[in-house]
Amino acid sequence: MRSSINAILILLFTCGVAAAQSADAKAGDKSAAGVYLPSEATVNSFMQQTFGYQPNLTWKISSIKPAPVPGLAQVDVVLASPQGQQISRLYVTADGEHAVIGDIIPFGAKPYDPARKTLEKGITGPARGPKDAPVTIVEFGDLQCPACKAAQPAIEGLIAAEPNARFVFQNFPLEMHNWAAKGAAYADCVAQASSDAFWKFIAKTYETQADITAENADEKLTVIADGVGLKGADIAGCATTPVTKAHVDASIALGHSVNVTGTPTLFINGRSIGNVSQVPAESLKGLVDFAAKQGK
Repeated sequence: MRSSINAILILLFTCGVAAAQSADAKAGDKSAAGVYLPSEATVNSFMQQTFGYQPNLTWKISSIKPAPVPGLAQVDVVLASPQGQQISRLYVTADGEHAVIGDIIPFGAKPYDPARKTLEKGITGPARGPKDAPVTIVEFGDLQCPACKAAQPAIEGLIAAEPNARFVFQNFPLEMHNWAAKGAAYADCVAQASSDAFWKFIAKTYETQADITAENADEKLTVIADGVGLKGADIAGCATTPVTKAHVDASIALGHSVNVTGTPTLFINGRSIGNVSQVPAESLKGLVDFAAKQGK
């Protein structure tokens, strides 16, 4: 494992999920699934030994739980520095003496089919492009996420280059962001009112992202809704309803079901793509063209 935080952050250009899950395992404990879970004290000691030389870096344990694959524990730690926040994900081996940083990816003859089928059944967000398109691109995004804002030019460029693909946006607000859930609620209500207005709404929200705070989010988002041709007061009222919360929660659950761990995450016919703004435009287009040739 690399000991430099800069090396870790190279791998983590997405905004990380800071899930509100317990990290209260005791040293040597096993979960209900029989997986060894390191204690909070062990994780904190590891982080101190690894990153203690960087005085501007702090961390918070987000979760300690069994990993999606048998025999490994998954440890999520939110790293904070003057440059922002990122999540570092560790997979700890059963002996408690080794850890791996990286992504667990699907494997098999058709590794992306399970995620593709799950998304086909579950996507409910606003969409652009033909319904019978050979390729469906799904973005899980967070309107407060700086990485999502940074990725928008690449995503819009991909949509422009692939008019025969279908693009779907799914809300995935992160708990580490203090107005993201409210932004998702407004976005959901805007989408229900007008699909065309939705794309303008998220573009303007990203454009003014730095000016929005938890304290002024209602005011700012209402003004943006007004600016895209809707009645902002109506959107604000809609955003507080249980129905809207259920829509957003369902979108988050869909993301979890296909192992979304940060934003933005794109799926191209089920193939997960992170670090979107760092992927060359020709590579993104190549992935879409390749998926179209493979068919569904």
